[in-house]
Amino acid sequence: MPFYFRKSVAAGPFRFNFSQSGVGISVGVKGFRIGTGPRGHYVRAGLGGIYYRGSLGGAGERSKRRREAAARRRELRTVPSSVEMTEIESGDVLEMRDEKVGDLIDELNAKQQQISFAKVFGYGFALLGLAAGLLSGGAGWIIVAFALPAWVFGSWLDSYRRKVVVLYDLDTTIEARYRALTEGIDTLANCGAKWHIESHGQISNLTAWKQHAGADRLVSRKSTSLSYAKPKVLESNITPPALGVGRQVIYLLPDVVLMEDSSRFGAIAYRDLDLRIDQTNFIEDGSVPKDAEVVGYTWKHPNKRGGPDRRFKDNYQIPVCRYEQLHLTSESGVNELLIFSQLGLLESVIRSFEALSKTPLVDDARQSLAERINALEPRAASAIS
Repeated sequence: MPFYFRKSVAAGPFRFNFSQSGVGISVGVKGFRIGTGPRGHYVRAGLGGIYYRGSLGGAGERSKRRREAAARRRELRTVPSSVEMTEIESGDVLEMRDEKVGDLIDELNAKQQQISFAKVFGYGFALLGLAAGLLSGGAGWIIVAFALPAWVFGSWLDSYRRKVVVLYDLDTTIEARYRALTEGIDTLANCGAKWHIESHGQISNLTAWKQHAGADRLVSRKSTSLSYAKPKVLESNITPPALGVGRQVIYLLPDVVLMEDSSRFGAIAYRDLDLRIDQTNFIEDGSVPKDAEVVGYTWKHPNKRGGPDRRFKDNYQIPVCRYEQLHLTSESGVNELLIFSQLGLLESVIRSFEALSKTPLVDDARQSLAERINALEPRAASAIS
C-alpha cells in the first residue's frame, strides 16, 4: 500500500479539511455546535523542526515512576523448555513517554478507556429484550429487534467521541524522508518470510545439541506482518506503517513512534530508538522462503563430528539459511527482535530512521484545534489558519 496524504479526515459528523490555507472543520449534521467534536492535534514538520499544536490538559494520569531501562531488560522470565528460554519482551508501554507528545498519548489512553456506546446500547437492548421476552412473551422480542439499530447509533456516537484527530503538514524535505521510510517498510513487507522472535536460549549440552540439529541457540518465533494501519481511537490524514511484534503493535508516525499494547499507548522519539541489524544463520526445518540464501546443510540428528548420527533412521539433511535481523531497543523499555528472510534490505530502513531522528522537536503554543474552534461563531464551517 503506497503512502499518501488525505486532504480530509472524518470523525463522526465532523470533517477536518486540510489545504494550503490551513485546517478547517465542518459539521454534517444539523444541530451540532462547532467545537463539540473530538479534539485535534496539528503537527507541522519542516527542516526547522516539528511543531505541535495539541491538547493543553492531560487527559490521563501521568506515570509517577520511572524504572531504569537496564533493570527492565533484566526482568526477563523463562519459559519451560529442555533449553532454558529467555523472553525478548518490551516493558510497560505507559513508561514509554516522549513529553513532546505527552498530551497526545494521554488523550489516546483516555479515549481508549471510555465506555463504548455501541456495546452499551446494543447489548443493553438485547439483554433487556431477552429478559422481557422470557417474562412477558412477544413484547420482549420487539425490544430485541432494536438492538442492531441501537448498536449502529452507538457506533456513530463512538466514531467521534472516542477519536483523537491528528493532522500532519509536512514540508517537501520531511515528506521525502518519511516516504523513504515507508518505501523501506514496503520492501520488508514483500519479503518471503518475516518473524517476530519471542524468546531465545543457549544450547549448552550435547543431548539438546543433537535434538536441535546441531544448533547453538534455540529461538521461539512466530510469523508477523508489516502493514498500514491506525489505532482504532486515532484518526489522521495519513495511515502509518504498523509492525506486529507479538501482542504489541508499533506505529511509525512522521514525528514519533507509537507502541500499542493491550489498548494502552506509549511513545518513543525516533532519536531515542536504537536499531541494530545483524545477519544470522538459521537451521530451517520448515519451508525455505523463496528469497532466502541457503549457506549450507546440517543433519536432523548430527554426531559429534557434524555428520549423520546413524542410530536414527529418519535422519535427513536440513538447509541452513542466512537471514537478517532487526533489534529495536530504547532506554524507556522497547525490546523487540524481528527476522527477515531476504538480506540487504534493512540498511535503507536504518538510514530513514536516522534521517527522521535528526529533525528537531520544537515546542509551539500548545493550542487544541477544538479550543480554537470554540472561539469561533457557530456556523456550518470554519477555517483555521
